[in-house]
Amino acid sequence: MGSVALILIVTFAVLLVLNVPIAVAIALASFVAILAEGSDPSVVLASRMVSGVNSFALLAIPFFILSGHLMGKGGLARRLIDFAATLVGRLPGGLGYVNTLTCMLFGSISGSAAAAVSSVGGFMIPEMNRKGYSREFNVAVTTTAATTGLMIPPSNIMIVYSVAAGSVSIAAMFMAGVLPGVLSGLCIMFVAGVISIFAGYRGEVIEMAKWKPIVATSVIGATLVTAVMSPRIGLLATAVIAGVLTCVCLGCFTTFRRAFFTLLLIVIVIGGILGGIFTATEAAAIAVVYSFVLSVLVYREIRTSELPSILLESGITTAVVMLLIGASSGMSWIMTMANIPQTVSATLLDVSDNPLVILLLINLLLILVGTFMDMTPAVLIFTPIFLPVVTTLGMHPVHFGIMMIANLCIGLCTPPVGTCLFIGCGVGKTSIAKVTPTMLPFFSAMVVALMVITYVPSVSLWLPVQTKQLKEAEVEKAFFMGEKPIEQ
Repeated sequence: MGSVALILIVTFAVLLVLNVPIAVAIALASFVAILAEGSDPSVVLASRMVSGVNSFALLAIPFFILSGHLMGKGGLARRLIDFAATLVGRLPGGLGYVNTLTCMLFGSISGSAAAAVSSVGGFMIPEMNRKGYSREFNVAVTTTAATTGLMIPPSNIMIVYSVAAGSVSIAAMFMAGVLPGVLSGLCIMFVAGVISIFAGYRGEVIEMAKWKPIVATSVIGATLVTAVMSPRIGLLATAVIAGVLTCVCLGCFTTFRRAFFTLLLIVIVIGGILGGIFTATEAAAIAVVYSFVLSVLVYREIRTSELPSILLESGITTAVVMLLIGASSGMSWIMTMANIPQTVSATLLDVSDNPLVILLLINLLLILVGTFMDMTPAVLIFTPIFLPVVTTLGMHPVHFGIMMIANLCIGLCTPPVGTCLFIGCGVGKTSIAKVTPTMLPFFSAMVVALMVITYVPSVSLWLPVQTKQLKEAEVEKAFFMGEKPIEQ
């Protein structure tokens, strides 16, 4: 390893130990390394930071952030909780299932795990406490379940990865995250169910709606889904979706009707992107308009006097994200100049030529990174390092992106930089030391889901192929699915 790479790594590590903000640490370490390389850092770093954020795709991030804040303050969490309760609330430990499913739905709408913890947890944790559930169990379920929304589209971190990886389609990433997100949620539900059975947590009594409006809604919904979706994804997949929708309407008509316009946002965003009606950035702008109309004009949960504070909060969040992206662009440039990606790639390939072993090593490194670094800078810094390694093995970049996001989601629930864990403990009024033992089974569930996502590419790549976001010819060459790697 060269002297420039060593200076970069040591400076960055020292700044992190001194508790310097991550964006500032990245920029300062890059400044010192560029100076050691012999270039003028005042010119190089500034130009790289500007070019790093000068991307049309990144314009979607502030829009999705604003949309998420509007949704979070607009009373949508309560409607999703009621809807989830009618679906799974009757099962033993039903509120644990309700909490997980609501976090999945709300996270997919807001695109923010932190917003899901505060909005859903703000209601569900006190309610579960009142029903006799363990406080630590409630915080553990909410904290881990909230991360599933980062894999279920729309997701800001997928946009960040697409930009960091270069030529990866945002629409393909969105579709690739659906099944992994659901898989992670189901694993968390399984653990919650086992703990609930042993702890004796009972299900909830849910009233059913009358049959006439249910049947009418079921027929209309199934007909509309079949007419709209069958040309796009095939008759069989459409029949499955129509059947699920019919069952939903039969089982929870009243709460589904109340949550319908909230859930419709997912259909509008994803359907519009898949249908070629608008890009991901345009979809984010449409999401803002839709969220505003729903929260301010329809549900009237947000007063106009609250809008300036929501805009300010969204602006601050956007500024932090953009500063991270700009600083990481400068670091990526000096890492390339110092041959760090090539050195890491050669080192890993020298350890083993077995993809199973190399992916396990990468996962272990990313889990370690996630414990002390937030998700956005981790994606921006380590994507240029690890992506060349996995593509050499034949792994598809979309598959690797989902694997990386699923991995770093674990870091959001672990100290010392676990954002979701800190918010969850604050909402639940408990300490990290008390929650951590209860979190261990849920960590295990997330790791199991990560291993399936890593070693079964079809979990991530099947849906993008079915929706024509990826070509079947290139996907079938991905390792574990064919004999030859993808040609670069």
